[in-house]
Amino acid sequence: MTERYIGLMSGTSMDGIDAVLVLIEGDELRVEAALSHPWPTARELHELCTPSDNEIDRMGVADNLVAREFATATHALLAKAGLTPADIRAIGSHGQTIRHRPQLGFTLQIGNAALLAALTGIDVIADFRTMDMALGGQGAPLVPAFHQALFAKPGALRVVLNLGGIANISVLPGNAGGVYGFDTGPANTLLDGWYRRHQPDGGNYDASGQWAASGQLIPSLLAKLLAHPYFAAPAPKSTGREMFTLAWLDDELAGSGYAPVDVQRTLQALTCHSIARQLPALDEAQSQPELFVCGGGAHNGPLLAELAALLPRWRLASTAELGLAPDWVEGAAFAWLAMRFIQRQPGNLPAVTGASRPAVLGALYPA
Repeated sequence: MTERYIGLMSGTSMDGIDAVLVLIEGDELRVEAALSHPWPTARELHELCTPSDNEIDRMGVADNLVAREFATATHALLAKAGLTPADIRAIGSHGQTIRHRPQLGFTLQIGNAALLAALTGIDVIADFRTMDMALGGQGAPLVPAFHQALFAKPGALRVVLNLGGIANISVLPGNAGGVYGFDTGPANTLLDGWYRRHQPDGGNYDASGQWAASGQLIPSLLAKLLAHPYFAAPAPKSTGREMFTLAWLDDELAGSGYAPVDVQRTLQALTCHSIARQLPALDEAQSQPELFVCGGGAHNGPLLAELAALLPRWRLASTAELGLAPDWVEGAAFAWLAMRFIQRQPGNLPAVTGASRPAVLGALYPA
């Protein structure tokens, strides 16, 4: 059976909405069209990620805002592809995470799926994380099952690294039963936040990592940041901007007087070292493993160069080499998860999330 799905994703960095249209035929998936839709403002969403006053009313307003922007992105994607809502089997909407507290057993994504279905005329599958959590899992990361389906190579060790606001890895050892993955820690969320604070006229992020590259590494600060207990915690594990905040960074920097650009350089190193330390150990006889990078950080040349220097035995490449551009991997993943829901197939990997069993993920909001 051949069907089209749309995946909608806005990640921890809140740098835009990824809308990806995929054609799925059997085990084959092909991206037919994709675009990034900018948020008119993400200030309200950023503010909802930390406890504050009047959260319920503000969340309700933001819930509808996210749905309307997701609908706008969907209509723009359909126009780009020359298709109509009737051509789409379903939308897989990740929504926008505003709180992720796996240690308390809950996660919260907003984006009023009922409103999104009404505005687009397309069935919406949303709320992908809560069933996994109901079964004792972390609710994240969910993409390793997708990475296994599309990118695994029998008999070869491959790791897919997503460099979004938070970095996560999917370890594909060449046999489906051995797949695992987890969030390694902060990637763009701290880099972007620190950049916006100190370069307010320079845009929302450090384009191509050039500001960080102009700074000097602070080894003592790097060691201090790497002492955060999350990095040594065993998997399954997941994290978010609730843990790695600018407030946390400020506490670690208290009284230091470091130059902001040198802190940025050290935050880049924090991302690289925390990833490198948590990749699977290699034995002497192991043939060259491969690390395929996706997410916004795949365009950060200095970061990738530093990571490559820490991993001399690994071959680093973009997921584009595997047929899927790095900007569209997560959006395509939620289109794929929508397909799994429609087919009543599990979308989680218990070895990744810690759930007690595989489960169909999501809830249907019919148009």
